[in-house]
Amino acid sequence: MFDIFLEPGITLILFLQSWGEWLQIPMQFFSFLGNEEFFLFALPVLYWSVDAALGLRVGLILLLSTGLNDFFKLAFHGARPYWFNPQVRAYSSETSFGVPSGHAQNAASLWGMLAWYTQKRWAWAGALGLALLIGFSRMYLGVHFPHDVFFGWLLGYTLLWALLRLWEPVSALLRQKSMPQQMGLAFLLSVLVLIGGILAFGTLRDWQLPAIWSENALAAGAEAAPNPVTLNTTLTTSGTLFGLLAGLAWMNQRGGYRADGTLVQRGLRLLLGLVGILLLWYGLGAVFPRGEEIIPYALRYLRYSLLGGWISAGAPWLFLRINLAHRQIA
Repeated sequence: MFDIFLEPGITLILFLQSWGEWLQIPMQFFSFLGNEEFFLFALPVLYWSVDAALGLRVGLILLLSTGLNDFFKLAFHGARPYWFNPQVRAYSSETSFGVPSGHAQNAASLWGMLAWYTQKRWAWAGALGLALLIGFSRMYLGVHFPHDVFFGWLLGYTLLWALLRLWEPVSALLRQKSMPQQMGLAFLLSVLVLIGGILAFGTLRDWQLPAIWSENALAAGAEAAPNPVTLNTTLTTSGTLFGLLAGLAWMNQRGGYRADGTLVQRGLRLLLGLVGILLLWYGLGAVFPRGEEIIPYALRYLRYSLLGGWISAGAPWLFLRINLAHRQIA
């Protein structure tokens, strides 16, 4: 589908890389600002210690954006530039498919959400500037074609527009539902994300990774060979989404949670909360088996459901119990 854009894209990327290796550090910095890992750290910081409402919005748009991105990556199964052409240097390394760019998509949707929440013109200018720089960095680093970046921006801003339009009416509808009903809807949304990923994954049943992609990747200096045919991202996203929203429903029934407080309280909340994340993320990750079979997949979903629930309910409940926070409803 995007074949006509590949050679012109390679020409542009080689031109950008000809500017010199001195750009690697600043480009990797801007690339980091679009990383899922960066926002996964920012989510609990915002939710626990800055503004719970903003943290919820950031968490939801991050998970929906990741699920949408993974669906299209599997559906289009496009190569990375350094997989496709051995002249491109891999200044960064990725194992998933290329199109659309998740960094560009996250930059548009998440930094756009933060800008919308502040309602400041300078914030919108900063968000747009970051989106441009993050997209540019992904091309310079050799991990995305220009069309990957443009498609990512398009998806990101479309998702942002849709979420802003639907937030209030959907929130009003959910307030009329009981906690079990809200949890059921959270599970349904999680299942829809999961089904989308499985359907896209199914299109790759008879597809074979071209051997030249792996050869080019390793020759370009990549840290790892391509390994794009997996449901891990889909399971991570759908599990975290269910845990986050189900935990929110449980917490709201108990009066909710406020992220205000003294600087010491906010810092202690963050410290304790991150300890819980480490136990669930790395602890269970070390215990649970890994692989592409049904049991590792099911345990991955469970692990990330617990992680999402810890962020929205487990940690806030602990903070309330030890008087580090207050309920939203006094």
